[in-house]
Amino acid sequence: MTISHRLDHYMNEHNIPFQIVHHSHSNSSLQSGVSAGVPLLNLAKGVVLEDHEGRHIMAVLPANNKISLSRLDDEFSASYHLVKERHIYQMFTDCDRGAVPPVGSPYHMATVCDEMLTHLDHVYLEAGDHETLIKLDQDAFLALINPIRILRFSSQIFH
Repeated sequence: MTISHRLDHYMNEHNIPFQIVHHSHSNSSLQSGVSAGVPLLNLAKGVVLEDHEGRHIMAVLPANNKISLSRLDDEFSASYHLVKERHIYQMFTDCDRGAVPPVGSPYHMATVCDEMLTHLDHVYLEAGDHETLIKLDQDAFLALINPIRILRFSSQIFH
């Protein structure tokens, strides 16, 4: 597998230009970034959240950051929690386990983006397997994730 079927279809349907970056097999987005020689700040990861009413949202943030659920709760007047891994596997059936693209639209969920990613010339993201990243320029990245809101909701884990 390279790019997930849904993601590939969505990018083609919306004419979103991208480049493929192959790397050695990895088990996490952080390993993917290191293997591909990509600065971790430029590597986006997605965290699937569920609110108090069962609605899902994809939170997209830099791979070396941690999410602030309280910030998102305040912004959206909600009470979010992480979706359990087994449910994520059911939502992203066209992806390898642990290689979920940080893109909500192809999977029928809204996306919120951390503003740190909007200041970069290029953003990389998991393509759906453990050996492929997608490289996007800023305009293509924002067109792909189609965020409902851009705000600061994460902080760096390490430097």
